[in-house]
Amino acid sequence: MTTDRSERVASAPAARAEPAPAKVNLTLRVLGRRADGYHDIESLVAFAGVGDELGFTPGGALALAVSGPTARASGEVADNLVLKAARALAERVPGLQTGHFSLSKRLPVAAGLGGGSADAAAALRLLARANRIALDDPRLMAAARATGADVPVCLDPRARVMRGIGDVLSDPLDLPKLPTVLVNPGVAVPTKAVFAALNVAPSTGTGTPLDPSALLDAITHGRNDLEAPAIELEPIIAEVLAVIRNLDGCRLARMSGSGATCFGLFDTPAAAAAAAHTLRVGYPEWWVRDTVLGGHSATD
Repeated sequence: MTTDRSERVASAPAARAEPAPAKVNLTLRVLGRRADGYHDIESLVAFAGVGDELGFTPGGALALAVSGPTARASGEVADNLVLKAARALAERVPGLQTGHFSLSKRLPVAAGLGGGSADAAAALRLLARANRIALDDPRLMAAARATGADVPVCLDPRARVMRGIGDVLSDPLDLPKLPTVLVNPGVAVPTKAVFAALNVAPSTGTGTPLDPSALLDAITHGRNDLEAPAIELEPIIAEVLAVIRNLDGCRLARMSGSGATCFGLFDTPAAAAAAAHTLRVGYPEWWVRDTVLGGHSATD
């Protein structure tokens, strides 16, 4: 019996696409160094309306193709966190159906935006939907933790406070939408190198509870403890911060994560867009995006 082409097309697995939004650390305190060499942190995290995109076609052997403007800088495909996340979930879900991933890499690499972690989290969401696994299934979070420290917060990309090594998460926060400009001067800052340059005492594991009703105050009066050591490694970060602070309408400028991406907060999307235009004209070699920070839930 033969099968006509229309039947073959109808039975083919459907391709899916998932955004992998950039993670921005609005504040980041390093509470101390742990006995295992990691550091306890406390960070208010939000997600941007820009990021990578991950496509997925179910069926066949696990595979990944990477393209896009920052693909070359993203390293060997075999080491990509998308594959690590898929394998971590397969270890926890017998008979997991995998397939072919296609990653469009748009975010700068080693930039303090959690790009690789966001990609891994997007892979877990895609696999969950393809295998009819609920997004709150604990096996997904276990796979996220096994993949990397920032993957858990990216799994459901909404504003939260992350603690521990990034694996202890608050409930989602009702963060106001924040018009923002993201700026990266084109330098990669490895996270391990920044933490190595940070001189902190052994961890006490304690932080200051965040008042959910005073999030804007927490951002305004907060800091990023990794900013100074990152500037020691890459002094251009200080220049980026100074340039952002001098833009019309900038309310606050700070580095995200372990750098080198910096952000500026503005009152309106129009002000952020105008600032981004000014930066693109004055510094054409820099990566510049205007966006809105807040929650960008995978279920939106």
